[in-house]
Amino acid sequence: MVRLNQVKLKIPHTDAKLCEKICKLLRVSKESVISYRIIRRSLDARKKPELFYVYTVDAELKNESAVRKKIKNKDIQFMEKEMPYRVRPTGKQKLSFRPVVIGTGPAGLFCGYQLARLGYRPVLLERGEDVRTRIKDVEQFFGGGRLNKDSNVQFGEGGAGTFSDGKLNTLVRDSSGRNAEVLKIFHAFGAPEQILYDNKPHIGTDILCRVVERMREEIKLLGGEVHFHSCVEGFDTAEGEDGSRVLTGLHVRDTQTGEKIRLVTQLAVLAIGHSARDTFGVLEKLGIRMQAKSFAVGVRVEHPQELINESQYGKGYDPSLPAAPYKLTAKAADGRGVYTFCMCPGGYVVNASSEEGGLAVNGMSYSKRDGINANSAVIVTVTSEDFGSDHPLAGMEFQRRLEAAAYRAGKGKIPVQLFEDYCRSRTSVGEGHIRPQMKGAYAWANVREIFPENIALDIEQGIFAFDRKIKGYARGDAVLSGVESRTSSPLRIFRDESFQSSVRGIYPCGEGAGYAGGITSAAIDGLKVTESIIKVWCPFDSEA
Repeated sequence: MVRLNQVKLKIPHTDAKLCEKICKLLRVSKESVISYRIIRRSLDARKKPELFYVYTVDAELKNESAVRKKIKNKDIQFMEKEMPYRVRPTGKQKLSFRPVVIGTGPAGLFCGYQLARLGYRPVLLERGEDVRTRIKDVEQFFGGGRLNKDSNVQFGEGGAGTFSDGKLNTLVRDSSGRNAEVLKIFHAFGAPEQILYDNKPHIGTDILCRVVERMREEIKLLGGEVHFHSCVEGFDTAEGEDGSRVLTGLHVRDTQTGEKIRLVTQLAVLAIGHSARDTFGVLEKLGIRMQAKSFAVGVRVEHPQELINESQYGKGYDPSLPAAPYKLTAKAADGRGVYTFCMCPGGYVVNASSEEGGLAVNGMSYSKRDGINANSAVIVTVTSEDFGSDHPLAGMEFQRRLEAAAYRAGKGKIPVQLFEDYCRSRTSVGEGHIRPQMKGAYAWANVREIFPENIALDIEQGIFAFDRKIKGYARGDAVLSGVESRTSSPLRIFRDESFQSSVRGIYPCGEGAGYAGGITSAAIDGLKVTESIIKVWCPFDSEA
């Protein structure tokens, strides 16, 4: 196999042009190329308005040995075919009861899918609704209906990432092939092929919902079970042979009927997501080792997508280009870092609340990213110094205080403020040239007052710093909304080298446990936990 790096083509171009360029670089005819596959594609906008796609491509040739002899180019590598990601059970310990996965966000869903594929017949518990019903609940809430505390933007099949931009890029460096495996699984269940090679792949809420549904059905076909309206409210433990505490069962409440059952199990994957605050409280009382960790809070800011496109691509850019993203960082006068997070090209700001009396926002995009506004979180890192305590749940309570302030500011609606008014700490009375693009009712308010003044000032200074990189970023009618508080889990649940918590048999997993930050990294962590489980336990019902 031949890998070609830095294959650059001017935008726009056809697939035929790419094939032609591959042949030219390898000095072979088109007939000599058996096949080629795009491994990576990124956009080079350094010479705008001239823009280029830069590819990494793997090609299979009829006479590779002859090509090897004549090609001397550092950007062309001759290599063995990549081995696909494969795992197999090697554990010898017998499972007397089915393994349980708590939560069906990316971590739980991928862990459950992999366990089912390998013969473990897992039981997946989800406190919220199936994704179709969840969509209806969320749309009803956006339209002014009552918040369903178990079926909303945070809770339900697919997890919080279902109502987001659906970004699938990750900063996780993983040579085992897990990242590629996650993308392949997404593609196999309906995501577009481009996610396999785009430098910044995304899937969009509309497509992600269908993917999640298909994965659930496959888990069931493979012998697993998926139970909705199933909220875990307690954990039973006993003393193990070595004196450690071990899991013996779960207490599960039906969120619709109130019925409670005890589910016997030796193994539970704790993929509860970053907003399962009631479960965090249960774990803290149980004595599970965990600690508060740093996370970030701030606002959502909206600009015209056209402004971002022209900044990133140049005036007169090719209309076939996708809505442009951006990523910005700065340092405030007090030394605190300010950065953009979860930027949504052509997206919407959404009411991401999950508790009565509190309000949080997030960003969401559909697959086409064709909304008129771009939005992004502008956030700063907060630590125990901001929480006022190092108690494991201190960060969670800090989130709650900010969300209560946001709820009061907007009187239950998303509080919205123009940037020029934010700088003067005065309530806005209406929009400028930018109309808020939101899912959920909003109200003009004083967003600045939600935050302690030092954080509010850091956000203001960050936005002015970003204006030096994207002209117009600090325009007076940029729309700010708050509070962006669910950027990541406010705590970390300790796990050892076997991925188990201080109670044996409980496997903390994904973003809620503090080991991931986004859809792909959470899914990767789900695969890691699966790998740890199958090293110890043999598939359910198999011979020990």
